[in-house]
Amino acid sequence: MNVQQLENELWEAADQLRANSKLTAAEYSMPVLGLIFLRHADNRFKAYLPDIEADIPPQVPAAQREALIKLGFQGKAAIYLPEAARFDRIVSLPQGAKVGEIIDAAMDAVEAEYPVLSGALPRGYAAFEPDLLAELVKIFDRPAIKAATGDVFGRIYEYFLNKFAMSGAQEGGEFFTPPSLVRMIVNVIEPDHGLVLDPACGSAGMFVQTGHFIEDVRHAVVNDSVTFHGQEKSDTNTKLARMNLVVHGLDASNIRQGNTFYDQAEHLIGQCDFVMANPPFNVDGVDTKKVEAQVDEAGRLPFGLPGTNAKTGAISNANSLWIQYFYAYLNETGRAGFVMASSASDAGNKDRDIREQLVKTGHVDVMMAIGNKFFYTRSLPCTLWFFDKGKPQDLQDQVLMIDARNVYHVVSARSHVFTDEQLANLNAIVWLYRGEREKFVALVARYQRQVDDWLAAIPERIEADTAAVQALAVPLQAFASQATLAELNADQAEDAQISQAQLDAFKAELAAAQADTHVADSIAALLTACTQSRAAIAQADLSDHAAQVALQATLDALGPQLKATGKLLEARHKQWLKLLDTAEKQLRARQSKAFDGKAARDAKRALLAADSKKNEAPTVRDAVLDALKQAAYFIHQAHWLHSRFPQALFEDVPGLCKAVSIDDIAANDYSLTPGRYVGVAAAAEDDEDDFAETLRGIHAELAELNDKAVELAGRIAGNFEELLG
Repeated sequence: MNVQQLENELWEAADQLRANSKLTAAEYSMPVLGLIFLRHADNRFKAYLPDIEADIPPQVPAAQREALIKLGFQGKAAIYLPEAARFDRIVSLPQGAKVGEIIDAAMDAVEAEYPVLSGALPRGYAAFEPDLLAELVKIFDRPAIKAATGDVFGRIYEYFLNKFAMSGAQEGGEFFTPPSLVRMIVNVIEPDHGLVLDPACGSAGMFVQTGHFIEDVRHAVVNDSVTFHGQEKSDTNTKLARMNLVVHGLDASNIRQGNTFYDQAEHLIGQCDFVMANPPFNVDGVDTKKVEAQVDEAGRLPFGLPGTNAKTGAISNANSLWIQYFYAYLNETGRAGFVMASSASDAGNKDRDIREQLVKTGHVDVMMAIGNKFFYTRSLPCTLWFFDKGKPQDLQDQVLMIDARNVYHVVSARSHVFTDEQLANLNAIVWLYRGEREKFVALVARYQRQVDDWLAAIPERIEADTAAVQALAVPLQAFASQATLAELNADQAEDAQISQAQLDAFKAELAAAQADTHVADSIAALLTACTQSRAAIAQADLSDHAAQVALQATLDALGPQLKATGKLLEARHKQWLKLLDTAEKQLRARQSKAFDGKAARDAKRALLAADSKKNEAPTVRDAVLDALKQAAYFIHQAHWLHSRFPQALFEDVPGLCKAVSIDDIAANDYSLTPGRYVGVAAAAEDDEDDFAETLRGIHAELAELNDKAVELAGRIAGNFEELLG
């Protein structure tokens, strides 16, 4: 999914409302999210529908057929959508239809099917101007939004918070959890059974990702495996959570509204198999008198109260409250994973004393430092905390410290994420620490198989790319050999005449391009190397670490060749496109009968990058470069793991990870900040991929600043005009 494109189109919808309706942002944000709900529900419904319909005999009457479709959605990770709520029906309404009433009826139909959503879905669409609402519906039927997958609700809601300047939640320290961090938490704690609690559940992203883990990794039915319990202070968020769970076919019956500081959910203390959360950071003002009764070895605050504000008597920072809550809700073998402000791992005074008691339990499992720009609306670092009350005895005297601040992928100037492979590689460190060597070996094997898959695609794609270049060469050669100065200069002013020298220079440049065999030789050498590498992959026992290591030496040698060939192909594209540009713009080739303009334009399109903003399909150029880059990318991923853990066993890696003893932590005043322990990585040559990543980030930031500058200049000019009258 192109997230940026999705967001741009959503903002267009919001802009329509802002400009053309009488509603405030607070009034129209939920209706927009309601349309997103219907769109997302429709997407998931249609994804499962073909398989369900395939099991229904064709002779079944239409009335019974719908009942069987509904039955088929039981146990699926999707919602059954009644006919009245299907987006195609709403989109196809004739002009003049009462769109608002029909959307309200669609919400009624969904709630009738799913009583747990009662009161959660937005209403009042009749308050919108019919034409405006019809246009909004069309926007939500665009390809980028129709193709949206995954947990979009949390991201979209945070996007709306940012764009509409609905800052109340953010001022309370609440930041909707980035999907990267949710996935990291789920990957480490592996919530696959029993009671799963999120006492600050937001839009239920933690539960949705748990569902994906159970389905995709454990291959089990989610609702048969776990029971979700969620609590949220905001009524809006509880509605979003229920919407998000239902649209994924998950049980939303235990989502409740409540302030977790005071609403203890006593029945869950000491009972949960897993706790996951991204609580509000650095909250002050929690009423001490209302929470001091929670201080109890068997209660929610087993390690005591944090510090209080001398003037107000209130809790000065609630981070240590949350940390204790998550610990206290766990049963004797439970695991917890949560996001916390970086300051919490190093805070002093009573927070330090609480942290000391926590460390001495032996249940702190992993601490992972995360860099800036993962949160969508704020650029702040954070730390992922992991508890494991069922931690093996041999690990209870240590904590795994991971510094992941230098691991990220740039999306934009203000947004970083973990790629799937970065998530897996960080998780692999945890596997090795826990002694789960077989998972590490399986991950490397997966990367090496993916290399093979991409190598298999390269010959055909290179052939297509070469054919596209040749297709462009044909009209250019015809023009060079047959065009005359007379026809090119016909009806042209004297100062616009093309000279024979210009035409000869073009012919010479064209002949040089045709005679150049460097690219062809490089391609031939690469194809031979690809064939040899694929043979090595086929012969290797990828379940054996030693065999993987031997194979990786071959693949590592191939990596630079893949990158070099990609650069050569790009240079070839530019060379031939420049020749075309010269022919058309300087030599007026389109005026020549010898020049086949259509053939040239078709070949040109194949050699240009597709415009993702216009949802253009990948071109021939895109396909070949992608295959080369992907093959090199997966070689790099396997190399990253092997170079840091050459024996497929855990070891301390400077700048990345270290297993730290409780004695070491005590010597550092019970700090749980990973960077204090892992040190700094040894200086190394800049990796080309890392450099490219950095460059992309700089370019994205510069582009964003330029856009803001243009916008600000427009505002200043407008204000100046107003002042002048």
